[in-house]
Amino acid sequence: MKNVGIWIDSEKAWIVSLDNGKENLTTVKSNVENYHVRGGSRSKTSWGPQQVVHDSKYSEREKHQLKSYFKDIAKKINRADAVAIFGPADTNHKLEKEINEHYKELAKKIKKVEKSDSMTNNQFKALVRDFYNS
Repeated sequence: MKNVGIWIDSEKAWIVSLDNGKENLTTVKSNVENYHVRGGSRSKTSWGPQQVVHDSKYSEREKHQLKSYFKDIAKKINRADAVAIFGPADTNHKLEKEINEHYKELAKKIKKVEKSDSMTNNQFKALVRDFYNS
């Protein structure tokens, strides 16, 4: 029986697989860019025109990068019998949503999605061990 725990944020994901007493930790790096919208200006007159920056292209780019990131993670965990997802922000819920929409067989194996703070590799391994042993 292969139990998998994922700790995910927008920069990286740690995947711990527990298989017959053996632990395996894999790191998946994300290629999601951090962006800060620059631009936009106002004329020098009080009621002059404004130049507006549309950030929809940035959010579309981020959406596609996240989709690719989640696809990489799904490939790594497709043989799991049970999956638990942890993470400090909303990326864990976005991963759950992506799995539910596009990976139906894998979605049935999700046991828990929970917020958790940042932690070390060993703390995460212990969290996954405790989750599946309880």
